[in-house]
Amino acid sequence: MINIDNRAYEKELNSKGISYIAGVDEVGRGPLVGPVVTACVVLPINYTLEGLTDSKKLSKKQREKFYDIIMKDALGIGIGIKSEKVIDEVNIYEATKLAMYDAINNCNQKCKIEHILIDAMKLDTTIPNTSIIKGDLKSITISAASVIAKVTRDRMMDELDKKYPMYGFKTNAGYGTKKHIEAIEKYGIIDEHRKTFKPVCFFLDKINKDQEI
Repeated sequence: MINIDNRAYEKELNSKGISYIAGVDEVGRGPLVGPVVTACVVLPINYTLEGLTDSKKLSKKQREKFYDIIMKDALGIGIGIKSEKVIDEVNIYEATKLAMYDAINNCNQKCKIEHILIDAMKLDTTIPNTSIIKGDLKSITISAASVIAKVTRDRMMDELDKKYPMYGFKTNAGYGTKKHIEAIEKYGIIDEHRKTFKPVCFFLDKINKDQEI
């Protein structure tokens, strides 16, 4: 296993006199239901947190633990959320960018961001930024953002699960699992479903065709 220095990008920027470095990441581009959630996090200089990495590689218990620590230690945190309606209107990629801009703006109100590290996405901002492929593994700041975004969205899906327990949102987070697809076929779709995503749009097409007969 290759050890990655997850502070290399931050160290390089620090060496240039840049202190307020924001990490930005998203969660929820793939699910069939619910919003896309982004987070922007600024950590103190030389910050370390043993075990912090891409939120997808952490257990729920680990994510919750790191979430509490990051919320306490971070110099600034901003959240951006775009609903399924916005996703259907502008597409998931554009909705993700809009949510990221919101997260950055919200965070920037708490501390003046000097540079942004972004996981894979390219943004048009007045603040200098760097897009990093697999950034949630390579940058501790992006890892922190991924945890904040993931826990925030999971909690939203937990609430949706209470309202619609038959879809299994608490365990599938809105992704197109077998149980979720079967629930759509049995119970139909809800307002929070993304109408432009397969197989939701396939289900709607089928309903429309059946009504035409």
